[in-house]
Amino acid sequence: MFYEDKLITVEQALAMIKSNDVIVTGLGAAEARATLSKLHTIADRVHNVKTTTCLPMNNADYFMNEDYSDTFQMDGWFYTGPLRKAHKNGNISFIPNHLHLAGKKRLDYVKPNIYIGNATPPDQHGYVSLSLSNVYEKRMLEAADLVIIEINPKLPRTFGDLEVHVNDIDFMIKVDYDIPELPDNEPNEKDLEIGSFIANFINDGDCIQLGIGGIPNAVAASLMDKKDLGVHTEMLTTGLMKLAKAGVVTGKRKNHHRGKMVCTFALGTRELYDFLDDNPSVLIEDGNIVNDPYEIGLNDNQVSINTTIEVDLTGQCASESIGSVQFSGTGGQADTAIGAQRAKNGRSFIALYSTANVKNRETGEREEISKIVPHLKPGAAVSLSRNDVDYVVTEYGVASLRGTSVSERVDRLIRIAHPKFREELKEQALKLGLIYE
Repeated sequence: MFYEDKLITVEQALAMIKSNDVIVTGLGAAEARATLSKLHTIADRVHNVKTTTCLPMNNADYFMNEDYSDTFQMDGWFYTGPLRKAHKNGNISFIPNHLHLAGKKRLDYVKPNIYIGNATPPDQHGYVSLSLSNVYEKRMLEAADLVIIEINPKLPRTFGDLEVHVNDIDFMIKVDYDIPELPDNEPNEKDLEIGSFIANFINDGDCIQLGIGGIPNAVAASLMDKKDLGVHTEMLTTGLMKLAKAGVVTGKRKNHHRGKMVCTFALGTRELYDFLDDNPSVLIEDGNIVNDPYEIGLNDNQVSINTTIEVDLTGQCASESIGSVQFSGTGGQADTAIGAQRAKNGRSFIALYSTANVKNRETGEREEISKIVPHLKPGAAVSLSRNDVDYVVTEYGVASLRGTSVSERVDRLIRIAHPKFREELKEQALKLGLIYE
């Protein structure tokens, strides 16, 4: 091996971390799991070490255990279950962002001392593949003072703009941990109803983007009878992979990156990772490019499909927080929704269930509430502004909001709300002056 002199252990990597260091790691499955899982072991000799993460999937002690909250700080571009749970420890904070600018704007603010992520073993030419994510990873790697890569043979070798030569890596750690997966859960009845509504708006040859969750999975399942779909998406999912395997996705009608499935990261099942391995039909490129609304709009017939937590009667979408409590992140929702509408014949869909069952704080009992609301919960972040919303979909139908007035939006959104809340929503709209008798 021509890179033997760069091989170190996890313990040696940890020994290089100093007080006040700023560390960036990869998104989702690109996390440096071996090193970060032991970061807490140096708590007795460092202070004020800050990590920056996105969609972390590893329940590491350094941020999950409140005993280390005075030593380690974490800033996250996108929250997951572990971050939501650990937020109460007081050392975790969210970075507001549109995903295509997440890395660029962060570098405008602070330069990382250390980048630590994972990659495939070097090929015969000395190049590793960053494999499953290039949202910000390569540009952070290039900006960091010290680059440490966990080399994992279980990662798929992917193509795009994520190859890095060993000469640009300071140290490597051999690992063989299993790659984190997202289960391919079966869509429920509501998911399938919503998926069917959206599928009716998708034509042969359209170029699609899907987000995370049951509803996007249901949309993918509803597209099996389409032909020659293209893919330009932030996240490559198991559902999109199944469409490609079935011959539904060919990319033949794309006018930008024809024949290629373009994304900026991938996360899903082992079957997805095996599909990606040495597959030249998939390009994983810099998130600053892939998610740029201008770049997205270069494909005619681009369709964006995302989900939200609640929508108010004017069309504002709160997709990342429940009131002031951070739940996930803006991610690429605005990027893809705006980009799709820039495209010739482009469309953007925001989907949600009409209701949710939540615990009443006063009684402790669970109750059904409407997710189409007169106004968003106090403190809620607006992930997609009412200026940028296009179609809103529930299991009761589709509301087209493009170009509509507030009073027209109120009427259309109430029509797709759960029937038991429609009269109440109308009364609230009258009280707020959104509509008049």
